[in-house]
Amino acid sequence: MLHHLRISNLALLDSAELEFARGLTAVTGETGAGKSVLLGALALLSGSRADKGLIRKGADACEVEGTLHFQHPDAINAKLRELNLPECEDGTLLVHRVLPREKPARITVNGRNATLAALGALGGLWIDFHGPGEPQKLFHESCQLELLDLHARLEAPLAAYQVEWRRWRDLHAEAERLRTSEKLSPEEAEFIKAQITKIDSAKLSEEGIGKLEADFKRFSSARDILSLASELSQGLVADQLLGKRLSPLRNSAFQLARLETSAEPLAKRVESVIIELQDLSSEFASLADDCDFNPAQAQALTERMDLWIELRRKYGTDVATILAKRAALANRLAIQGDLEGAISRVLGEAAKLEKTLRVQAAALTATRRAAADDLGTKVGAILVNLGFKKPRLAIELLPEAELREHGDSRCRIVFAPNAGQDLLPLSQIASSGELARVMLALKAVLARVDSTPVLVFDEVDANVGGEIAAVVGRELAALGQDHQVYCVTHLPQVAAQASAHFVVVKDQTEDATTVTISPLDPDSEERVRELARMVGDRHSASALDHARELLQKPAAKAGTTKKK
Repeated sequence: MLHHLRISNLALLDSAELEFARGLTAVTGETGAGKSVLLGALALLSGSRADKGLIRKGADACEVEGTLHFQHPDAINAKLRELNLPECEDGTLLVHRVLPREKPARITVNGRNATLAALGALGGLWIDFHGPGEPQKLFHESCQLELLDLHARLEAPLAAYQVEWRRWRDLHAEAERLRTSEKLSPEEAEFIKAQITKIDSAKLSEEGIGKLEADFKRFSSARDILSLASELSQGLVADQLLGKRLSPLRNSAFQLARLETSAEPLAKRVESVIIELQDLSSEFASLADDCDFNPAQAQALTERMDLWIELRRKYGTDVATILAKRAALANRLAIQGDLEGAISRVLGEAAKLEKTLRVQAAALTATRRAAADDLGTKVGAILVNLGFKKPRLAIELLPEAELREHGDSRCRIVFAPNAGQDLLPLSQIASSGELARVMLALKAVLARVDSTPVLVFDEVDANVGGEIAAVVGRELAALGQDHQVYCVTHLPQVAAQASAHFVVVKDQTEDATTVTISPLDPDSEERVRELARMVGDRHSASALDHARELLQKPAAKAGTTKKK
């Protein structure tokens, strides 16, 4: 859940620090007051793309920062590891996003720089938005199937099926590629054989190529290396150095040691210097011998290096890439020898896999059928509470002509809002209010199996009122028992059900317009007056009495805010 939110210079909002609790949080205010600022901040935190027009006029940047806590952080930590970001400490996720006017945007997650894509991937795990356009998603059968599969808890078996389905699809694609591939001419086959032979002649290995390149580098500098190494070898053992100078000095050192025992170590060091010089001379001589390439060695080394350069130019810059190309050439040659046989083997493997997929798809469909009946019954019961007298909602399973990524069945939600009407697809429901209530009923049922902790509803109660609005409020409050729910609403019946209530106020002067977001204590007169305003008149005695009646229920403690 979201514990703390800091916002700076977003749209008309100067600055605010908000703290939130569990349950349903209502956000209210006059029309045009800027209630969407809070939703905009949440959208920025969850990875939505942002226009720099969001930056408050006169400010250099807008900024949002959120602190979230996960009681069970396994899923979010797994995603953080996948994104190479620090895991949550004690289940706490810290998200910070800055949108400057002139500079590039900056995002950090748990203190480490992150991309917008990474922020979006994390946002998909902790927050779910439901806005005025959300019911339109219900028109798409793909969305309807996702909802049904969520209720059926098919995530794991569907993922396993999809892995095999993609392999099955790839096998058919390979068979089609083989059918349409051109048969090699004798000349082309011979050319491929020659290329394979050439690659094999290079005897490629990482170790071998490393030695080849080192040897060739030495060969390229052989003349200079030979000259310098010979000069050093001969100079270190020259009579002038060892015979005429150092040998007499060694004898003198040992004579001194016989006279003065403390000089014995010094004499031994002189002898060690002479031995070391002799060793150096020998090693330099050996180095000179190694670089003294005979003509046959030089030619062989040059030919191997020329072949390696040619292979790199044709097939890739490293050994692994060239060997992979060699395998592909050999495979193409082998297939050409038995093209029909290769196609038959690929299709045989695909047919064998299809039998397994059919069993998996049938199991998915059976689970969906049971879940469809259960979901339709539960949603129908909630729709009765939402003001439909005799609604009928059903989820029809429709067979697919062939195996698809989602199995061998799809679904279609059909609905009749009134008695005597035919069941029709949701896209043929005329009333947006009816569609919004269907979406709310579906969400109320599905929330029990949805692990997303934060749910945001933007005027989901549009086009409803009266007693139905009170029921909508109760359903949203019920969602708040297992989720943290935010609802932007114009209806006092909904706002009164919230355990926390924030009010958005827009102030205007001749020179500037500002928005503030403030918490209302659950039992305060300020909240009563805000509900009375929503009823019709914050100064009307009857409106105030109505507001108090709406609040006659237990309420959770609201959050607090620090205004700046």
